[in-house]
Amino acid sequence: MKKGLFCVFVIKHFSFFTLTALLICACFSTPSKVTPAQIDAEEEAGNFARASHLIDLYAAQNDLTAEAIYDLNMRKDVMHRIRLDFAKDRAAVVDYIRPYYPDVNDEMLAKWENAGTLEYKVIDGEKWYYNRAAPNLFRLDKEAIARKAEVDQPVGNEKEALKAHLPTIINELNKSGKTQASPLKMTVKFELKLKPNVIPDGETVRCWLPYPREDHRRQTNVQLLSVNDDNYVLSPEQYAHRTIYMEKNTVKDEPLSFVVEYLVLHAPEWFDLQRKTIQPYNMQSELYKTYTAERPPHIVFTDSIKAVSKRVVGNETDPYQKLKKIFEWINTTFPWAGAREYSTLSNIPQYVLENGHGDCGQVTLLFMTLARYNGIPVRWQSGLNLQPGGLNIHDWSEFYMENIGWIPMDQSYGMNTYADNDDIRYFYTNGIDAFRLIVNNDFSQPLFPAKIFLRSDDVDFQRGELEWRGGNIYYNLWNWDFEVTYE
Repeated sequence: MKKGLFCVFVIKHFSFFTLTALLICACFSTPSKVTPAQIDAEEEAGNFARASHLIDLYAAQNDLTAEAIYDLNMRKDVMHRIRLDFAKDRAAVVDYIRPYYPDVNDEMLAKWENAGTLEYKVIDGEKWYYNRAAPNLFRLDKEAIARKAEVDQPVGNEKEALKAHLPTIINELNKSGKTQASPLKMTVKFELKLKPNVIPDGETVRCWLPYPREDHRRQTNVQLLSVNDDNYVLSPEQYAHRTIYMEKNTVKDEPLSFVVEYLVLHAPEWFDLQRKTIQPYNMQSELYKTYTAERPPHIVFTDSIKAVSKRVVGNETDPYQKLKKIFEWINTTFPWAGAREYSTLSNIPQYVLENGHGDCGQVTLLFMTLARYNGIPVRWQSGLNLQPGGLNIHDWSEFYMENIGWIPMDQSYGMNTYADNDDIRYFYTNGIDAFRLIVNNDFSQPLFPAKIFLRSDDVDFQRGELEWRGGNIYYNLWNWDFEVTYE
């Protein structure tokens, strides 16, 4: 169903937007004509209440298509999401910082704010900090990082298991001469739980949960073990986002749970590119044209991207060496930090460049944009990180070499600086570990069955999606979690 038809469905059954517009007309008999530029200016300035009011006026004053009304409602929804992302006041931020800086004051806050290490927005005239701004401070500011380490005295990190895992992969592949090592068998149980009474009693809730792809060489023997809905639907393999779909009715005062359990074998890979001759690309192939192209809004060859490429890649001509230069530059320039919701960002790589940090998906999109600009085919891949002690959602990518095929690369895992040899140090430029679950082969693609309303994440798909006939059900109204058993 086309988006315009979705809009007609929504407007026919739910007149919230129309009612608002009629009330505005009743209260303001002769409002001045609103222009899109006025709405843009208020939204850009953080005046969200004013921008939303102007959107309603604009809808009342003009004979708009269903698609135009849909897009306007999306803008209001995104502003609401930004409000949810920036919900910490000064007191909450200071409370988090004080154990590390007992004398924290306004001057210190201003210094961090000006440096971009303490993220905030002024919304409707008030300063609000990003929900993860305080923890991010201790990932971005060098002095704060040292202070936190001194106070907390950490005893290791979630990637410790990889120090033994990666050499095992390389040793096995050096002996076998292959590029894929022995697979790891894992059972995953994923649950999404809607909070009680956020949707009226008896309403049908539509749910999409992540499910392992069965069309990738690294991921085999996928078996559905259980699902708490007999009428589930698996998405066809041609859909880039692999889902299992269910519907359930709400019950007053009770949470609504969607659960799926499956088994999967996932094999690590590593390609010894340093010792291979890379053949020139067939630039006339559809694969090359597709995976070196721009993909607005997040893969765009902006002036910023061109300038970075000139500085980082320079006159290098070897494809793999280009990738290594990009990989190293992103690794050393942009530390990991908790990310704003992707649906609130207009150009994710530009956000990384301007703010000096990014999470796994954000730096992956920056890497992909620079790689494609340099004529290297690259595609998105994402799903779940199943590493013991580090269970989470995760994004990475694959790049293409003409005489080899698709090769995994994980930008956010970066360089293994502890290693004393280049095979381990640069492992994630041409390899991937076994602790992965591939759900997506692309970003910003349709779900199956089609979703009517704006997705909670319109770029990635890992946590799941919910909606009912009244609209999308956003992240603040439900929880998700998963557990892994290793065999």
